[in-house]
Amino acid sequence: MNKPRAVVSLLVLGLAVFAAGRYSGTSSHAQHTDPKRVLYYLDPMHPAYRSDKPGIAPDCGMALEPVYEGEDPAAKLQLPVGAVSISREKQQLIGVRVQTVDKHSGSRLIRTTGHVEADDNRVYRIMAGTEGSVQSLENNPAGTIVKRNQLLATFYSKEFRQAEQSYLISLNGLERAKGSGHDGDEQVRLAETNVRVSEEQLRALGMGDPQIKELAKARQITRDINVISPIDGIVLTRNISPAQRFDRGAEFYRIADLRKIWIIADLFGDGARVLRPGTKVKVTVRELSKSVYATVSDNPPLFDPASRTLKLRLEADNPDMALRPDMFVDLEFRTLAPPGLSVSAEAILDSGLQKIVYVQTSEDIFEPRPVEIGTAFGNRVTVARGLAVGDRVVTAANFLIDSESRMRTGALRAASAKHDTPMTHDPAGNSLLNHNIHPR
Repeated sequence: MNKPRAVVSLLVLGLAVFAAGRYSGTSSHAQHTDPKRVLYYLDPMHPAYRSDKPGIAPDCGMALEPVYEGEDPAAKLQLPVGAVSISREKQQLIGVRVQTVDKHSGSRLIRTTGHVEADDNRVYRIMAGTEGSVQSLENNPAGTIVKRNQLLATFYSKEFRQAEQSYLISLNGLERAKGSGHDGDEQVRLAETNVRVSEEQLRALGMGDPQIKELAKARQITRDINVISPIDGIVLTRNISPAQRFDRGAEFYRIADLRKIWIIADLFGDGARVLRPGTKVKVTVRELSKSVYATVSDNPPLFDPASRTLKLRLEADNPDMALRPDMFVDLEFRTLAPPGLSVSAEAILDSGLQKIVYVQTSEDIFEPRPVEIGTAFGNRVTVARGLAVGDRVVTAANFLIDSESRMRTGALRAASAKHDTPMTHDPAGNSLLNHNIHPR
């Protein structure tokens, strides 16, 4: 009975030894054949530094991390907050382009819009010098081009009767004084003074010089007083109608001489500051396919709180009166660009509270950097703070890089919250508190 049991025990023991030996051999073989090959050793803080031997990074004193065959080097990196690692293959795939920051000087082209206004110094207001009523009205609504001394309307006022009588009496007195044969004596000078005073009274009441001359020639009181245009120009407004009664001081017409006009330009930021008086500005009216040149006036710009723009006055000749009040025009002018650092406008990402660019700090690493920008010229903007000469900034695909940066920052914060321990620093030791690279 004991012999069979002994035989079975020996067989079981032999099988166990065989299995253990086979497992040990397999493990040894796997250990001998499976280890991955180390490609190089990487500085986790500065991935541009690589070594074929283990050791200490010369710039930060950290141990070099081995990068094995088939392993993503980005997993070994300890990047600053917001920084991302993008391989060269991926950069080509998403179309990353970078540009070197340099000093720039030259000229800048500014384009804006404006509108035409009549020159206030060339606008004439025809006012009523007395009360009365409109007798007739010519066909001259707003927008009508009129000539000097052209008849616009007629009106009646009883005050003119006495003024006309005084004028005719003064004319008769002057003729009698001259007929007495004493052309140079005091009586003639007094009569001439009376004639001038009567003429001035008629002008003050609203009679024009052509009608005054006609009155002196005909020597007959007229009932209808003519309203005439004082200049060659365009009717801006007409405020009377047939048979209308009016009071003293009422405005009949507003007429402008448009041979010289103002153009009010809308400027943002420091655009008005760089435009000095006398600067030439190209004015284009797209509807007329016409361009003229205007000059910046000596008057300082005015701030418009409604549009939040500076209103700068330009002056232009308009001999054919093609440009009319309230027309919109396109403005284009060139001025010197301020010296200093500049980057492509495409490099700037504006979050509303902050402007940032992405700087390529090494071949595969991109870091967000807040910047303070200055003036724009052409497709470039000056940078007052945040960059230095030689920095390489991303000008294309920066929105994609920005998205990946936001996701990485969010993941770090989520990992910190998951462990219920406030993560105040990322693996590189950068503070995560009050991080405002990507403000919302």
